[in-house]
Amino acid sequence: MIAERNGSGQLWSGPALACSSVVRVRLVIANCHVDYVGRLTSHLPKARRLLLVKSDGSVSIHADDRAYKPLNWMSPPCWLVEDDAGDGKQLWVVTNKAGEELRITIDEVEHDSSHELGVDPGLIKDGVEAHLQELLAEHVETLGPGYTLVRREFMTAIGPVDLMCRNADGASVAVEIKRRGEIDGVEQLTRYLELLNRDPLLAPVTGVFAAQQIKPQARTLAEDRGIRCLTLDYEALRGIESTEFRLF
Repeated sequence: MIAERNGSGQLWSGPALACSSVVRVRLVIANCHVDYVGRLTSHLPKARRLLLVKSDGSVSIHADDRAYKPLNWMSPPCWLVEDDAGDGKQLWVVTNKAGEELRITIDEVEHDSSHELGVDPGLIKDGVEAHLQELLAEHVETLGPGYTLVRREFMTAIGPVDLMCRNADGASVAVEIKRRGEIDGVEQLTRYLELLNRDPLLAPVTGVFAAQQIKPQARTLAEDRGIRCLTLDYEALRGIESTEFRLF
């Protein structure tokens, strides 16, 4: 049995459904302990925690630290089943397609609410980042000799990659542009490349991670994944010469 709150806050139950069918974000604050059973096992002892069920199908357990990172989680696709564990307790069992389980035993619920967030417009680039994309599209040869632009904001199933280009050999190259290059940007480009390489008309697609400043950790991760890093000179792309003194 799966249990979920409707828009008025009432609890209803029915046949087990995939978590991805939930169209709201559900927030539960509860005293609970958590066991993960699968390829690895882990245990979180009883404590007061935030349980987050998102419409993308994920279920995660959070403490009041660690910034955004959960203590434990189950990524979609997965199935959430709620049941009575006896002695006034609830048992949530979240199962993924591999049969691994996240078992959440809830002793006491302090808060339980569901919220409609609507359609998210996505990340809007700041002025410099958007201008970098425009300038690099105009001066695509900055990527290397023989590069040509296919299009800006090339759409994938999870969002647009900044530039889709072809190199001198005619091979596809996806370019992700950031003002500051960090690990999150490399992960984002990695996801784009994984999807783009499923298209036989594009594959093989390589990646270029371009930014004004690239952190060492991000560069290491990118190069380990076969992604080329390119440091962008914003002023040079704008055609503004340096005011520094030169010998020649």
